[in-house]
Amino acid sequence: MSAMPDAPLDLYMARSPVAFKVLIALEEMNLSYNPIPVDVTTGEQLTAHYSALNPNQRIPALADHAPADGGAPLSVFESGAILAYLAEKSGRFFPVSLRERMSVLQWVFWQMAGQGPAMGQARHFLYFARERCPYAIERFTYEAGRLCRVLDRQLADREYICGEYSIADMACWPWLLFARSNQQDLQAFPDLARWFGAVERRDAVIRVAERYWKGHAIESALPLAPAAQQILFGWKSLS
Repeated sequence: MSAMPDAPLDLYMARSPVAFKVLIALEEMNLSYNPIPVDVTTGEQLTAHYSALNPNQRIPALADHAPADGGAPLSVFESGAILAYLAEKSGRFFPVSLRERMSVLQWVFWQMAGQGPAMGQARHFLYFARERCPYAIERFTYEAGRLCRVLDRQLADREYICGEYSIADMACWPWLLFARSNQQDLQAFPDLARWFGAVERRDAVIRVAERYWKGHAIESALPLAPAAQQILFGWKSLS
């Protein structure tokens, strides 16, 4: 669904896998939303306004101006929590039965605690670290590959991660947009590659892709000025 000026949901975001997963969820769930860019290289995530939405001062953050309880606007931070919140709100892509629900939650937590951090750290040490650190590069590219193998095994006998398409797929898929630049060859993981292609062809994913990453060099790391690096990576406090 297209973003609407009077939509009840505001998504504070930057061009990143952690935002892409929420954008995909919003489109899949047919929820109206306003995408609000946050320039994390100039410190917009450190402002008082944004900090009130997300005390961790990272992206993304969601503000719901029409929460189900009818109360004041509700803010949610951490992309995994946002996915669960939107699934509850829409009643979609999050099973009701105990075992199926726990399966989805486990893989969302796996993505948040494992896949995302490993891929993010691999990318950081490959492209942004002030000093070349072979140990860190080897450590995190290996871990990224190991987690690709874990997901490949999970997909060996099922179409999607938990059988039916769910927020687990939305959580895990976007980081693999950066697989090649993170020294991972998806073709080495046949079931993972099949699943990646299936998600990529979904209408909601196509809509998000056309707006947020098609035509953008997301596989390469654009140079950052020293001041932007200090802000983005916390090398220098602004307080």
